[in-house]
Amino acid sequence: MTDPLLALRPWEAPEVTSWGRLAANAVDRRSGALSLDGDWRFQLLPAPDAPVGGVWSTVYVPGAWTLQDTDDLPQYTNVRMPFAEFPPGSPAANPTGVHEREVDVPADWSGRRMVLQVGAAESVLLVHVDGRPVGISKDSHLAAEFDLTGVVRAGERFVLRLTVVKWSDASHIEDQDHWWHGGITRSVLLYATDPLHLADVTVRAGYDGALCVDCRVRDARGALPGGWHVSADLDGRPLAQDREFDRLNAEDERVSDFLGEARIRATVPEVRTWNAETPELYDLTVRLHRPDGTVADTSRHRVGFRDVEIAGRDLLVNGERVFVRGVNRHDFHPLTGRTVSPDDLRADLTLLKRFGFNAVRTSHYPADPALYDLADELGLYVVDEADVESHDHAHEIADDPRYLNAFVDRVSRMVLRDRNHPSVIVWSLGNESDYGANHDAAAGWVRRHDPSRPIQYEGAAKLDWAATDDASDIACPMYAPIEDCVAHALSGHQTRPLIQCEYSHAMGNSNGTLADHWAAIESTPGLQGGFIWEFWDHGILQRVSDGRPAGRAGAGLYDNGVTAPGHRWAYGGDFGETIHDGAFVADGVVFPDRTPKPALYEHREIAAPVRIECYRHEGIVLGNHQHFRGLEWLAGTWELSLADGRTLTAPAELPALRPGETAAVPLPFTVPRDGGEAWLTLRVTTAEDLPWAPRGTEMCVPQVRLRGPSVSWDVPVEGVVRVDDEGLLLHPLLTAGPTLCLWRAPTDNDELGGTAPRWRAWGLDALVRKAVSVRRDGGRVTVDAEYAGAAGVVRHRQVLTPVEGGILVGEEAELPEEFDDVARVGTVFETAAGLDLLEWFGQGPWESYPDRGAGAPVGHHALPVDALFTPYLRPQESGGRHGVRHFTLSAPDATGLAIELDEPRQVSVTRFRAEDLTAAAHHDELVPRPGCVVHLDAAHRGLGTASCGPDTSAAYLIRPGVHRWSWTLRVL
Repeated sequence: MTDPLLALRPWEAPEVTSWGRLAANAVDRRSGALSLDGDWRFQLLPAPDAPVGGVWSTVYVPGAWTLQDTDDLPQYTNVRMPFAEFPPGSPAANPTGVHEREVDVPADWSGRRMVLQVGAAESVLLVHVDGRPVGISKDSHLAAEFDLTGVVRAGERFVLRLTVVKWSDASHIEDQDHWWHGGITRSVLLYATDPLHLADVTVRAGYDGALCVDCRVRDARGALPGGWHVSADLDGRPLAQDREFDRLNAEDERVSDFLGEARIRATVPEVRTWNAETPELYDLTVRLHRPDGTVADTSRHRVGFRDVEIAGRDLLVNGERVFVRGVNRHDFHPLTGRTVSPDDLRADLTLLKRFGFNAVRTSHYPADPALYDLADELGLYVVDEADVESHDHAHEIADDPRYLNAFVDRVSRMVLRDRNHPSVIVWSLGNESDYGANHDAAAGWVRRHDPSRPIQYEGAAKLDWAATDDASDIACPMYAPIEDCVAHALSGHQTRPLIQCEYSHAMGNSNGTLADHWAAIESTPGLQGGFIWEFWDHGILQRVSDGRPAGRAGAGLYDNGVTAPGHRWAYGGDFGETIHDGAFVADGVVFPDRTPKPALYEHREIAAPVRIECYRHEGIVLGNHQHFRGLEWLAGTWELSLADGRTLTAPAELPALRPGETAAVPLPFTVPRDGGEAWLTLRVTTAEDLPWAPRGTEMCVPQVRLRGPSVSWDVPVEGVVRVDDEGLLLHPLLTAGPTLCLWRAPTDNDELGGTAPRWRAWGLDALVRKAVSVRRDGGRVTVDAEYAGAAGVVRHRQVLTPVEGGILVGEEAELPEEFDDVARVGTVFETAAGLDLLEWFGQGPWESYPDRGAGAPVGHHALPVDALFTPYLRPQESGGRHGVRHFTLSAPDATGLAIELDEPRQVSVTRFRAEDLTAAAHHDELVPRPGCVVHLDAAHRGLGTASCGPDTSAAYLIRPGVHRWSWTLRVL
């Protein structure tokens, strides 16, 4: 007999979005449920209609089979679909996972309604109980529930089979920038309710303390009994019921029961309101009572009283215009793929809070339910995004009526699940799916059902940022140049808030000009922020020996962005797939192990809650840059750094400032007359333990310069400078003398933005040093050379002069007009082995570059050389430190080199030459050199975000002409 579920062929039928699936609701049933997580029997079939048979293996649920030693491995694509079929088609070779286990139904569930909940399955789910068909669901990122009351019995065992078809018509609207997996990726539960049960609960809690609780009630046995009622309490205090609706007499033909509705209204005096800075929550308990007064069902919710509205071109939370300091976030884990635990989610969100983020966009689908609970608790605004992205076939699908039900189904189910969370302030209709009638239909449903929140959709708003008649209440462009955003805000035509849904693409060594971007946002009315792309580098831990995912056994094999020997972070193409998009999946502000990248410190400083506004001779002006709270939750320490090596500290007493206020505080130090350049830093930490940060967690390090550098001169002395026949400096601690360098190992932005191909065409990666002339004038040596590329010649001069204790190197390079945008102009040399500690005065301690240095304060820093390098997933230029005035490279016995620079310069010290990094695809291919490779740059090009978005601004480009710099080399 043909299986009726297979007969529907749901993997190729877009009109079939579900069969036998219950309606979505906001009643949380996780408490008291029977967890079915664990090991399941498993078979991987070549196609959904292939027969089940043969040997069973085991997989862990929840978990993707693509990470559990099957023959179906992960695949990464960004825009392209991983198969050739056009919508709604799917490939004949269609991996299908059959998951099976026995389930023992508790004996005390007799007479109760029993429901199966499958948290998420990619991409089509077929449910069978003891071989009997139960239901179908699509949508890989929302739970599907099925009523099993009529097919299972309390106290008995049944066989549950969950069949997951990997590819389907639905895959065409799940074409998100992420790994493709297959499997059951969120928890599976079985729960029981009384036949008389809460079918749904809607909570609306306003900024003014007004509370409205709407309840829907059903009875699985048929018509609702007379006399049922609901009650509720808030933080344990009963709420009076203002009104009860009579049960409705309209029969629901699908489930043959009756629907009742009830409403409770109340006003909470002196209400504590919710916002991302002070996320005040109340505990609400709703009870459904039988006619005899006993409790039939209970639903618990955490309620935040807050309002969201758009007033003109401002998005307001509780009447306040807030800056949206957001990040895009996928559900991701390097061992389990899309499966994340509550502990994983808490670690994600606490890290974001510590680095100044106040918002998350759930790109590009509804997140695991626990994320919203945590966002409510910790304080994060959420743009909740529906599981709709048809990137490769966006134009065709947007108006395709075959996909109309899928669009509305996915958007509406997201809203029905998440509408009670105060953290959710905006609904998103999806991502990168063009714009058509299907979006308008989904938007119409949301506007009718939940008018309390705005809607956004980039595909609608990108047609005209100033429009007022599309499916977006917010202009939410992607990667718009900040100049264009400012121009729009100043044009007089802006009609709605402009908050970029994606900006500052964090691929590799990136996020250049982030501080410039935010300086424009904070100074331009009408601009309110945006969401960095993205949180994670989606590297999967891979065993190098066999090229397969490490899976759950990989726990503990990585730390601080570095994998254990024999393993590496895999990206597109590393699992043998022919269709892939390479390292484009590695574009987050954290590494796959959640280690922060240097760009996170940049964001932390840009989002600083307290800032030094200016320095006056009578003191320092501090400002509170929060929206809702004072500075009482913060503590501070003053730190004075002098160029001569001294650092002074003193406790800081932060003034009582309301949001937006400023105040002058006395200068905490009498600045010594000597010591040269002087910088004052306020190290701001949490003053008490918080749910997302222990006491003493550093929140920001605002800084101001109190005194500029003093002028010093190196006086020539009698001595001899030694050079070899090629005019290269000979020195006992140098294994390669200083030469000119215009090349850097291309960053992802350089490669994908098009600058690296130009550099190669000019021959900057293989300059030939020739036409060398050496002139001696007493102890001074002048070396003139030409560096020939494929498209021009650079003239370079070094003047080497003996000075007290060392050698002064004066340099000049003349770039021809052809070289109108190079990577760097500077010096590179290599040292002997054993110099393993770098100490410097400049920006640090983390990596910084000319257009990404706001988060690296000037001071005295020290790190082992091996800790200076940043292990971006694809090796590239990294490890630089900007604004370095002087540094030492020393051995354990304190011998080594000291370098003084004529002015603050870009410096890098690593174990790798640029060509080493350029040639490697992964870090396991790199072999550290025994000595140090040192770059001293007169100028270094900015990083930008051109892998997806604007390049660096003109101020950070290197132009043709004459560049001069000098430095002094001494022996410690």
